[in-house]
Amino acid sequence: MGKKLIVTEKPSVAKDYAKILGAKAKGKDFFESERYLITWAYGHLLTLKLPEDLKPEWKTWQMETLPMIPKEIGIKPLPKTHRQLKVIGNLAKRKDVDGAIIATDAGREGEAVGRYIFEWLRFAKPLERLWISSQTEKAVKAGFAQLKPAKNYENLYQSAVARGKADWLVGLNVTRALTVKYEDSLSAGRVQTPTLNLVAQAQEKMEKFIPTTYYSVALVYGNAKGRLQSKNPQRFKERQEAEDFIAALQGKIGQVTKVEQKTKSQNAPLPYDLTELQQVANSLYQYSAKKTLNLVQSLYETHKIVSYPRTDSKYLPQDLASTMKERLQALAGYDERAKKYLAQGAQVKQKAVFNDKKVTDHYALIPTEERPRSEKLSTDESRIYHLILERFLGLFAEAYQTAKTTAEVQIGSETFVFTQEEVLAAGWKNDATVAKNSLDWQGIKSLKGDFAITKELTSAPRLLSEGTLLAQMEKYNLGTPATRAEIIEKLLKSELMERRGNGLAVTPKGKQLLSLVNPSLASPELTAKWEQSLEAIAQGKEDPKKFLKEIEDATRKLVSEIKDSKETYKDFSLTTKICPECGSQLKERNTRDGKIYLCSNSECNYRRRKEPKVSNHRCPQCHKKMEIIDGKNGAFFKCKFCGITEKIPDKQERKKKLSKQEERRLLKKYSQEEELESPLAAALKAAMKEQ
Repeated sequence: MGKKLIVTEKPSVAKDYAKILGAKAKGKDFFESERYLITWAYGHLLTLKLPEDLKPEWKTWQMETLPMIPKEIGIKPLPKTHRQLKVIGNLAKRKDVDGAIIATDAGREGEAVGRYIFEWLRFAKPLERLWISSQTEKAVKAGFAQLKPAKNYENLYQSAVARGKADWLVGLNVTRALTVKYEDSLSAGRVQTPTLNLVAQAQEKMEKFIPTTYYSVALVYGNAKGRLQSKNPQRFKERQEAEDFIAALQGKIGQVTKVEQKTKSQNAPLPYDLTELQQVANSLYQYSAKKTLNLVQSLYETHKIVSYPRTDSKYLPQDLASTMKERLQALAGYDERAKKYLAQGAQVKQKAVFNDKKVTDHYALIPTEERPRSEKLSTDESRIYHLILERFLGLFAEAYQTAKTTAEVQIGSETFVFTQEEVLAAGWKNDATVAKNSLDWQGIKSLKGDFAITKELTSAPRLLSEGTLLAQMEKYNLGTPATRAEIIEKLLKSELMERRGNGLAVTPKGKQLLSLVNPSLASPELTAKWEQSLEAIAQGKEDPKKFLKEIEDATRKLVSEIKDSKETYKDFSLTTKICPECGSQLKERNTRDGKIYLCSNSECNYRRRKEPKVSNHRCPQCHKKMEIIDGKNGAFFKCKFCGITEKIPDKQERKKKLSKQEERRLLKKYSQEEELESPLAAALKAAMKEQ
């Protein structure tokens, strides 16, 4: 019986599968058992070819070669992970391998990761797909017992390929056209540009907003306040107007003209999908979308205590109902409510959560059957796990019930509205308390109250936070739960967008970019239409060739408009500093390593750090960390406190210099207690004393 080659997306997943399937490590590249060979990718090992890989004339960024519309793009290995691709290729060629299993993440991007590898290898043996939604031992074993032919996921793969090609065509062509025309790095794309525009629209509303003052009037009776019913909430612009209004009503008896009571029952909210979880984590803890994704990925992959994170569904399939008791049992030692719900028979009260039609590739984020170990979770991981846990436990809780009373009181021709709400049953809202000192409006026919005037100020619209931006991206179908965090990070990295506190704002460079591209590319409607087409391709309802033809036509139009544009551009990154090599102005850029200056002349390669880099090398006098200064004759250490400078040793000098640990080890080795001390030990001791 031959063996099957399993390829996972990450080494850590391969290690877990090896343990579950009983495979042993063979060197550092793969695991092996009687039935399986298990190895891994590092995310994408292959990517779409770049323009210069297709045509030599496309290597140079110039307007004459745009738009670039190749008949076939093709894929190529990523240079940093080429060795791992070779490892997979060698295993695939083994004579005892009679098939392979794609065990990458179960989603559109995971499909591309796995299929690109086997397409590149021209793998002709049977290919199967592992599709699971949690990484517990039970789920993994069940998944391998129910493998599906890879061809069952052909539409999903074609959707991934179409998405990659669409991003290539629009992104590379528009970015090159803008960069060449306006001589600055201007990155645009079919998803990132409308996302940037959403931030800009909210920012514009905030910047144009002019706050106004007005006065509100209320009728006070006991502990209750009744608001004045008015078509114009900002009726009183001056305090005197409000006082004159009250004076006309003062002393009059109010008649209770209408009392309504409504009982409301509210079920617990459904479990999270990734986007809502990112929104809530941003609102509560100011976590970025990327950070939340990384934390929930760790809970899924490392701790194995939550289901697949990159989901867009808040529902569960019907066949998961039988697993709910086991999931509660795993939580019994972690949360007292789990014990309570187990004692009640583990009955799910929120029946609507089970809906096969509303589950796409993956179901909602819920705990697995694995027992959580709180001592192994970081504070951030615990916070995210607690959010997921709360929604899950809410499915077993009774509804939250309230009674809302609305009373209308008429004084003269004016009406005041009182509202009060009482909690009848706390249900899933554990912290809800019953209202005290509430009024019995049914027994009140008339009343005489006091009036209160409050100074109000209209509140400005806020900047979008990452949470509210994610909600907008979801509304307009921009990106997927798996890609939205990366899109936000890309906009920040390219300096088109910046963080302002917990809000997001468009930079001057970003504002200009939006004015330079066609409004259709900046509007979310066009990209939303394209995303719907990609989803239709994944479901086998649309031809990918038709979709890409539409993208090609749009690309030609977008590039043509940039070429013909008469818009002007101001580079806000230009400084007053002059390049010492060619005399051009220096630009300021943000990098991972801090801010740098680089020459605005494209033919000049001069660059330097804006602020010196702080090293781990200590000053011999004050023992503080020294800075690395770029001098005319190369870099050197300098202490900004003492002014002392030191040469930076080269590799050979660093090898020659012993570390303190090595010094102690050598001294110990040659200074063992002997009747006569060896000459070498004596020499080493003397050298240490001199130092």
